[in-house]
Amino acid sequence: MSAEPATGRAGGSCPRIEPARVRSFPDDAEFALCLTHDVDRPYKGFRSLYYATQERPRYHLRTALSSSNPYWQFEEIMALEDELDVRSAFYFLNEQHLLSVRPVREWLSPSNWIQHLGRYEITDDDIATVVRELDAGGWEVGLHGSYHTRNDPGRLREEKAVLEGVLDGPVVGGRQHHLRLAVPETWRHHRSIGLEYDASLGSATECGFHAGYDPLRPFDDGFLVFPLTIMDQALPDPGTEPIAARRTCERLLTAAARNGAVMTILWHPRFFNDREFPGYRDLYRWLIERALDLGAWVGAPGTLHETIRQELAARTRRDEAAFDRSGAVTHPSSVELRGES
Repeated sequence: MSAEPATGRAGGSCPRIEPARVRSFPDDAEFALCLTHDVDRPYKGFRSLYYATQERPRYHLRTALSSSNPYWQFEEIMALEDELDVRSAFYFLNEQHLLSVRPVREWLSPSNWIQHLGRYEITDDDIATVVRELDAGGWEVGLHGSYHTRNDPGRLREEKAVLEGVLDGPVVGGRQHHLRLAVPETWRHHRSIGLEYDASLGSATECGFHAGYDPLRPFDDGFLVFPLTIMDQALPDPGTEPIAARRTCERLLTAAARNGAVMTILWHPRFFNDREFPGYRDLYRWLIERALDLGAWVGAPGTLHETIRQELAARTRRDEAAFDRSGAVTHPSSVELRGES
């Protein structure tokens, strides 16, 4: 999956985008590791025929004809995270139908057909069942805004409503498909439909704390942005370069621990299929275990967002109390600058 850079620059059309420094993490942890999964293609299906033209034709053709589904990895991820006593966020996609909704000119694009062959309905029984199982087990279910929604709040609102209908509960955050952002307009759309955080700001090709060590606060309220630190495909291939992949993760984990950072990672569910993506499942486990060894809190962004929201509210109350006593705020604490710009 490729990603487009955010249009505009942080703070370009906003007065400012400042980091919301986290002073304390759950369980008195030293830093935070947020775990996320974008549910792009839970069914491999006819896409196997396309992959068979690229590599390993016998294997991919067998998966096309088999009743097994190598991209359906929900149970495996849940079992792994349950064993490690952590929880993550799963962002579900609700794409428009290519033939019935999208313009005719888009029908002529082979890449659109490749994408469309893996499309799923969020209301299908299998998907709806796993959404509810995740929620019941303590995992976060979030919105994966579809490809054309970064400037379409109406469609975003519809996708959120459908997902909440399946979930039978509120959705508080998510990430845009292909990391497609218009900054800060997409975040305004998210806020307008009731989302409380977004995790789309980042790169599909480079790992790092490019937006600093803290979540960002683009507006003067509790809406937060969790910048993406690592996407699976941006790492050295752990199947062929396992040492390089671990070194990259170790470098970022130690930087997070040293700076009290919030580090967010994205592992697509299909990358847990060790046959097609060898090494990624083991690296994900190692990354979590190493983070815990370094003193991290590990969990879903929605859970951490609530902690930060309460902290920001407490700071605001303290500032208001200080203002009432002195008539002026001597040391405002609602937001503190820190980290890389």
